[in-house]
Amino acid sequence: MSKSKVICIGEALIDQIIHQSTGHYTNYLGGAPANVACMLGKLHVDTNFIGCIGQDKYGESFIEQFTKLKINLNFLQFNKNFPTRIVKVEKNKEGDRVFVGFQDDINISFADEMLDLHELRNNIHNLEEIYRQTKYIVTGTLCLSAIKTSESMSFLLNYAKQFNIQIIIDLNWRDIFWDHSLSTKHKTRTEQKHIILDFLFYADILKLSKEEALLFFQTSDPLIISKVLPKQPSVIITDGAQPILWYFAGHIGTTNISTAGQIVDTTGAGDAFLGGLISQLLNFNEVVSKEKIEKAITYASACGFLNCLGQGAIENLPDNEKIQTFLKSNGL
Repeated sequence: MSKSKVICIGEALIDQIIHQSTGHYTNYLGGAPANVACMLGKLHVDTNFIGCIGQDKYGESFIEQFTKLKINLNFLQFNKNFPTRIVKVEKNKEGDRVFVGFQDDINISFADEMLDLHELRNNIHNLEEIYRQTKYIVTGTLCLSAIKTSESMSFLLNYAKQFNIQIIIDLNWRDIFWDHSLSTKHKTRTEQKHIILDFLFYADILKLSKEEALLFFQTSDPLIISKVLPKQPSVIITDGAQPILWYFAGHIGTTNISTAGQIVDTTGAGDAFLGGLISQLLNFNEVVSKEKIEKAITYASACGFLNCLGQGAIENLPDNEKIQTFLKSNGL
């Protein structure tokens, strides 16, 4: 049986974009794994989302959005004691983001930190059925700052070993998540980063920004990064509007991206990129040529760029028609 499903694991939260000129703000659905799931849904990829959201109006908004995109929510958990997290985000003139804190952080913890392992184990038979049809699991590293969700993520990835599922990890470093967490805020930065590095043991494919590559590996060479990790994963390094560096399936390359347009908001661009990339990887057969990889990364780059042309991560995710039109108009 051909595997065609993708599972996204991690946080669904609210990006509160603060307009510096007025001090006003707008709330958008976000969270890297949720964004990737929605990009996949927009491209009609069979996708499951596993995470925990609050029983509040934002949680209801996520359910509405996920349902609209036909994302499977059989493993979505709800927490009545802790709210959906709201992340305060300021933007500079270039549209780049600065994460400045959380709203209502007097709650101490948030729903995305509460993914319950016991509930997952109780649903193990349904999880097994989904895993048998799954080709990729996608997750990030922000939730590693919370012990409860981190344990659940490790369980899900360890369980996946029985099913020949490829693990895709998007390395995200946001120090405010670690500084806020009751689980890890007392650890040193070095200890916090080692938690992430240990988690990369699972990676078959690793995506990260150039800034994160330098922070964690002191290099932006994808081949060097691959060689220092246990599974020697494929590595893709993004750098805003700069060329994408990659080492994938034994091939090394650089892909330039088109930026012919006014950048409005970079929130979620990397997640749109990753969702677009996965949609193309699903079409790969056993022989993965350099030409196929370049084409997939070019497609993914179009997804990321087009998502920057409007406000918010999920609201501006492009569909395949818009992506193809953009590629053709740019001779790609």
